[in-house]
Formats: sequence, C-alpha cells, structure tokens
Amino acid sequence: MSTEELKEVEGRKNFGPNHALVTTPQPCVMVATWDKDRVPDVMMAAWAGQYDHNQIVISMSKHKTTENLELTGAFTVSFADIRTVAESDYFGLVSGNQVPDKVAKAGFTVTPSPNVNAPIINEYPLTLECKVVSWADGILIGEVVNQSADESILTDGKVDLAKLQPIVFDAAGMCYRAIGDVVGGAWDAGKKFK
Repeated sequence: MSTEELKEVEGRKNFGPNHALVTTPQPCVMVATWDKDRVPDVMMAAWAGQYDHNQIVISMSKHKTTENLELTGAFTVSFADIRTVAESDYFGLVSGNQVPDKVAKAGFTVTPSPNVNAPIINEYPLTLECKVVSWADGILIGEVVNQSADESILTDGKVDLAKLQPIVFDAAGMCYRAIGDVVGGAWDAGKKFK
C-alpha cells in the first residue's frame, strides 16, 4: 500500500510505514570484536533485541565489525549509558576501517573475554559475551554464553537499571534518552483487572 493510498486514522496523525517512529525507543548496544591483528573494534547498533532466552539479534550492514565477526565467530555486547554518551556516539560515527585505534582514541580500554574470542570494553559495566549463531542477510544472531556486570551496578546481586542508567536511541527526536523511573511491576501491575 502506498502512502497516497493510506486512509486517515480518526483523531491521529498518520506517518506511513517508513517513518523513524517505527520502533522507538531502541537500545544503544555496543558490539565489540577483534580484527585480524587483535585490535579491538566497537560499534553502536540501535536495531537490537533479545531473540530467545539466551540469544540476541542485531540488524547491521556489512562493515568492519561484520568482517571481524566472520573472522572470529564471537563478539561482546555492552550497553551505552549516560556516562558514555559521547564515546558511544563516536563509536557509531567512525568506522574502524578509517580509524583502527578508535577504542584507544576514545580513552577506553579492553580486557580479553575469557569465554569468547572478543574484547570486553572495560568502561561499559554490563557485558554479554556471545558466539555467532548465524550471520546472514544483515541479521546477526548470537548465543549469550555469559553475562558479566561490575559490582557498581548491582543491587542484591542483580543488575539495577537505575544504577546502570542505560540510554536508548530516540529516532523521532534524533537523540539519546536515559531509561526512566519504575512505573509498575512486571506481571503485577495488571493484576488489578483479574
């Protein structure tokens, strides 16, 4: 159906199928890999989500990170937060093909993952260590083999989003926003209708 054929929805504004609001907000995930010389590379990806209980899916075009994925079969995923907005945005702006030392240039450091052949970016306090399950047609599916978190973002032994303060990409506003307050309990707030 073309945009010209769309009918107005009463009381609402139509944007059509290709507007930036299709799925907003989007998580700002940082995908880190090693290149052939074991130089760390990291990129920001906003089209990502959980695929299964231990799998993640990321949509991305072919570039340095995907070349590294094909080489190593592994990657890590971290989450941009309010403390790392500028560095995380930089990792999305600059290609590792043009700036091979972009991780160091941003002032970040790495530790080799003990579980997969990929770097952990130390400045991101939450990291998923992943093996490539499949990479085809711009869709990466990874198996999460471990999650590690810095003690600074834990409450009662669990990741606390209020402490992590992850950011999301707002495609409509072309900006990053912080995750907000708790507004209800999952599998609890709706019980009032039972």
